[in-house]
Amino acid sequence: MDLNDIAAVLFDMDGTLVDSDAAVERAWTTWAAEHGVDAREAVTLAHGSPSEPTVRRMLPHLDEPATALATARQLELQYDDLADVVAAPGAHELIDVLAAQRVPWAVVTSADARLAKARLNAAGIVAPVLVTIDDIPAGKPDPAGYLRAAELLGVEPARCLVVEDADVGLAAGRAAGAHTAALRGLDGDLRIAGLAELAAAFRRR
Repeated sequence: MDLNDIAAVLFDMDGTLVDSDAAVERAWTTWAAEHGVDAREAVTLAHGSPSEPTVRRMLPHLDEPATALATARQLELQYDDLADVVAAPGAHELIDVLAAQRVPWAVVTSADARLAKARLNAAGIVAPVLVTIDDIPAGKPDPAGYLRAAELLGVEPARCLVVEDADVGLAAGRAAGAHTAALRGLDGDLRIAGLAELAAAFRRR
């Protein structure tokens, strides 16, 4: 893949642009204990996905009102836990490189707008374009979020690079027709150890 063909970068938030892993795990572990389900399974299912489908999978017996309450409770636990939420290593460096090269970028997250803004603010990151689960009909692995971000940036999806740390996000990026850069040893058009590596690659292009 040639980075010279990339006209915009679309970032996942949690685990990619923002280091919130500990906060996410704490919230789901507390929620799982409250609802009598396996915490490890909840954390695994939740990675990269919106809260509601994870709640439905963990508590399939609940009716719609009860599912809504359980989802709201899970989100409340996340809203209030920002103590160790920071920018991922290399995030600010990569953002600066993109700015210097005039490459537009966006954040596409499975979080809702309140949580996304809180975590980005905690990390000191101002997203020029932010697409949350509130803005689209379906979350990852559906491509709607990445398609919406590309549209807002005015760039064809085929010229976008999606940066992700979860299989559901990479699936969404591929379904949108974008190139993908994968963290955590996952498979993408690029496999990167961290954002600093991607920053260096953009500098060389």
